[in-house]
Amino acid sequence: MDKSLAMLDQVQTVVVTQAVSFGPKVLVAAIIVGAGFYAGRWAGKMLKRSLMRMKLEPDLELLLVRVMRIAVLALFGVIALQNLGVQLLPLIAGLGVAGAGIALAMQGLLSNLVAGLTIIFTHPFRIGEYISVVGVEGIVSDISLFNTVLTHADQSRVVVPNRKLVGEILHNYGHVRQLDLGLQVSYDCQPASVLAIVREVLQANPAVLAEPAAVVQISALEDNGIRIAVRPWVAVGDVSRTGGEINQALLEVLRARAIRLALPQREVRVLGAGQG
Repeated sequence: MDKSLAMLDQVQTVVVTQAVSFGPKVLVAAIIVGAGFYAGRWAGKMLKRSLMRMKLEPDLELLLVRVMRIAVLALFGVIALQNLGVQLLPLIAGLGVAGAGIALAMQGLLSNLVAGLTIIFTHPFRIGEYISVVGVEGIVSDISLFNTVLTHADQSRVVVPNRKLVGEILHNYGHVRQLDLGLQVSYDCQPASVLAIVREVLQANPAVLAEPAAVVQISALEDNGIRIAVRPWVAVGDVSRTGGEINQALLEVLRARAIRLALPQREVRVLGAGQG
């Protein structure tokens, strides 16, 4: 019984000694972590103000702010561990070795990450713009750190890794595109009248933009007739339907005004006719 009481007294003494020794350190570490939480929030707000001037996408802006908060909190966490007497050098060395192995295994992801940051800060394109690159094209619907999503004209989604977009020849159409239409009329018609009719049809279509002005001109004198170039500007979302609407309207108006379209002609000669 006396031995049990002595053991309890010894345990109690050790606990009290450790509490007196490490209690203040634990309290200070908790205060440091709390300060890191508020410092992270402050750093995040400052970063958000800076990013608003750069006009980044909302999702990317939120992600960068969160990364900043976590980085600041992690820094204060390291300081708190040092205050508790934790040896960080072996831990850092171990993390470095593990990080090297992980980096080798994730080269593709890391290259996508670097390319994503390049896209974010250089702005070669933005959400809502129509781009063409590496054999694919579409409207940019989402930009993340690892890939970019394009919406194709057939409403399918094309997911392109960011490393495929950086360093490649990229065609950015912006928010408008120019249609490349045309027609060929007979030499019997009056070219000025045909050009006026085409401009009337374009003005009547609400999807055709007034600025930039549409290109309507004689593009070539063919064997069969006069080729008229019709190149109006429309928003990227109206490309798929506007071309068909304009062609249909032109056909109806030209027929109503008795203007003949040029048709391919071939001359066939029969050799040896009448020979016995």
